[in-house]
Amino acid sequence: MAGSFGKIIVGVYVEIKRSDGRIHQAMVTSLNEDNESVTVEWIENGDTKGKEIDLESIFALNPDVAPEEETAPSPETPPPPTPTSVKVNKIPKNRRTIAPTKNDTPSRDNRVVSTRARPAQPQQLEPAPPPPVQQAAQPTQAQTAQQLANARRKSNCVKEVEKLQEKRERRRIQQQELREKKAQEVDTTVPNYEILYMIRDFRASLDYRPLSTADLIEEHRICVCVRKRPLNKKELTIRDLDVITIPSKDVVMVHEPKQKVDLTRYLENQTFRFDYAFDDSTTNEMVYRFTARPLVETIFERGMATCFAYGQTGSGKTHTMGGDFSGKNQDCSKGIYALAARDVFVMLKKPCYRKLDLQVYATFFEIYSGKVFDLLNGKAKLRVLEDGKQQVQVVGLHERDVKCTEDVLKLIEVGNGCRTSGQTSANAHSSRSHAVFQIILRRKGKMHGKFSLIDLAGNERGADTSSADRQTRLEGAEINKSLLALKECIRALGRNKPHTPFRASKLTQVLRDSFIGENSRTCMIATISPGMTSCENTLNTLRYANRVKELTVDPNQVIEGVRPNIHVVDQLDDDWDHLGSSPQRDDLKLLCEQNLEEVSPQLLTFHEAVSQMVEMEEQVLEDHRAVFQESIRWLEDEKVLLEMTEEVDYDVDSYATQLEQILDQKIDILTELRDKVKSFRSSLQEEEQASKQINPKRPRALL
Repeated sequence: MAGSFGKIIVGVYVEIKRSDGRIHQAMVTSLNEDNESVTVEWIENGDTKGKEIDLESIFALNPDVAPEEETAPSPETPPPPTPTSVKVNKIPKNRRTIAPTKNDTPSRDNRVVSTRARPAQPQQLEPAPPPPVQQAAQPTQAQTAQQLANARRKSNCVKEVEKLQEKRERRRIQQQELREKKAQEVDTTVPNYEILYMIRDFRASLDYRPLSTADLIEEHRICVCVRKRPLNKKELTIRDLDVITIPSKDVVMVHEPKQKVDLTRYLENQTFRFDYAFDDSTTNEMVYRFTARPLVETIFERGMATCFAYGQTGSGKTHTMGGDFSGKNQDCSKGIYALAARDVFVMLKKPCYRKLDLQVYATFFEIYSGKVFDLLNGKAKLRVLEDGKQQVQVVGLHERDVKCTEDVLKLIEVGNGCRTSGQTSANAHSSRSHAVFQIILRRKGKMHGKFSLIDLAGNERGADTSSADRQTRLEGAEINKSLLALKECIRALGRNKPHTPFRASKLTQVLRDSFIGENSRTCMIATISPGMTSCENTLNTLRYANRVKELTVDPNQVIEGVRPNIHVVDQLDDDWDHLGSSPQRDDLKLLCEQNLEEVSPQLLTFHEAVSQMVEMEEQVLEDHRAVFQESIRWLEDEKVLLEMTEEVDYDVDSYATQLEQILDQKIDILTELRDKVKSFRSSLQEEEQASKQINPKRPRALL
């Protein structure tokens, strides 16, 4: 290999060609045998500069340093010309020209030659000779030798270039073979097969230690876990990629596909840590064992327990809480609802609890667009009010007495059949409401303990707050607000804060008693979809769950992340001052101030407009019912009054006085109702205008 560098040594100066066409000298500082090149340096404007140049370029400008090749002369090759060789130009045949020697002068005499001087010859007139032909330049022996050496060096340089080209070609072939080998390992017909190969390569380097039944069940006041479902039929049909990896019992990894500016694709592997992580092979019984089962004992100890499933539509929330699906049919016996009920009845038979004489009741209701409906009573609309002791009461909610697990399963089937649902891109039968199933223990009629099991609506619905359809906007607004409020209530529970903003949403309002008291425990099951098409929603779910857990890791550590924007807080205060004050608005204001990164001022204004509209709607409906009942009484009074006028000698003054009183009452009540309806119509317009100015991302939306 060293011979291919010829006479190049470190320290020698050679001529190089710059990218701008300039040629100057530079000193060789190193020889690079791997790629057959040299590194040179030079001084320019007081700075030392350098570059790497291949041998071909060096030899082209510096033939004197090229490697020499010793070759024997071929017998067929003619010998080189001697120094005395002379090149003579050819002359036309009709002329006679003598090449003059060095001291001869061409004759210009055209006279007849004398006969005396020479033998008798016929006289011949010779034409004037042409200009003399100049003698060709004769190369010296040194120049000839140099020309031969240059020819040999250039020949050797060409050979070196050919060697470099052969090496490059071999490398290209090897790279092509490597690509073909990789292509054989991965099905190239799969969309995004490059991403698939990178994920497989990354997973091969992991050490897998999944959760098992042998692992200990840890006690947490707030437990946050994640469950990954398998790829569904739709994802398998489009050959979607699985971008979720769960290597251990508490770690979730998301392989998010990214693309550089030069269109190169790569993976950004994001890691999240929770209390438990369940892979796609985990059964409902396994999930229940580590999540809801430890909470059953809490309600027997006069406590409140809450377990809810959170995630996007189609991620497996209803499957986890309600049971396995076989087509459209659901096996309710394998959901957390039924499993929790089974353990409640098992614990009732224990001697330590049998003497308490506890009675078991169950309720099942849903929260849709800020309204509460009883799923066990024909979907009757319910009112949520606070009594004099500031206890939240769901007025009209039916509690069903249950004696066994079978009774609970019947109630679950009835409730699931009434729940509000609709078709989405992710699921043909998607829930659009929060479903709350409660197991209540009572002792002599008084509350002893309560276990609330909640199947939340899909979190991606909360992002749709700017739809042209008012009903869709109200759905999204309630979901968005309730999820924010739920997070803040869990934060308050974990930090033992004196105030919990439960009035900010209907969901947290009906669950108020689950977030107060020392003997309250909560478990969150974040369900995620594995497909690459759901990657963004999956990351949002994990970030939400991660924030919930981070807020409770260390109560003594402030982990707000970003300092509040004082200017925005002041702006929010100004926006709210003119709206008046109420417990609901105060909690909503506090909720938005604590989530400035996720709630823009425009979204805050929209939430307030929706809350005000819902409040006015309830007032109008309530007053309308009152007017309707009063109208029935008015009809009876008017009927009696008209019957009085049929008498021959009825009291005209009494008739006129009573009729005037009835009309005054009608005018006052109907005028008041009319004014409220006008205000309600104005609130509808304000909600619509506020929805058009929403900018939910502040920089990153919650949902």
